Amino acid sequence: QVQLVESGGGLVQPGGTLTLSCEVSGFTLDDYGVGWFRQAPGQERGAAVCVGGHGGVIHYTDSVTGRFTISRDKSKNTVYLRMNSLKPEDTAVYYCARVDGRLCPPPTRLDEFDYWGQGTQVTVSS
Repeated sequence: QVQLVESGGGLVQPGGTLTLSCEVSGFTLDDYGVGWFRQAPGQERGAAVCVGGHGGVIHYTDSVTGRFTISRDKSKNTVYLRMNSLKPEDTAVYYCARVDGRLCPPPTRLDEFDYWGQGTQVTVSS
């Protein structure tokens, strides 16, 4: 059974750092990519970044490039999202999702993410 469970969300001050975790089960990180998405209040869910089964990374939005880093620990079946220099506009529910394959899809094929976690809330506020 495929499962993804996010953790690590919370309240952080602007400029702060937070690391989210996505623990996966039912598949291996060598064989499937995993991405992070976020949904701010009143907005559609958008893709942030993805790591493929071979380790390649795709950033889907310029707003996180240079601030958000995706990594993985295959021994722990966990994908991380380290977020630096957080801004109030980063406030959102963050989701991780599995790609139906090894490669991260292009922005036009986000329907290739097939399994989702339940989300974790990140609030950036002073």
